Amino acid sequence: MDLTLLTVDEAAERLRVSRWTLYNLIRSNQLRTVKIGRRRLVPSTAIAECIELLEEVA
Repeated sequence: MDLTLLTVDEAAERLRVSRWTLYNLIRSNQLRTVKIGRRRLVPSTAIAECIELLEEVA
């Protein structure tokens, strides 16, 4: 299991979307994140979960 935490910019790059779109995914509970201090980080496993969720909707 990969426990890598990505920054918002890295996660947006992996999904090939803008930061704005990534924050919309977070706000709509389609992308799981963790907060450490003031930083919001995206577990790499959450990227795969998000893609699966979006495929189901499509």
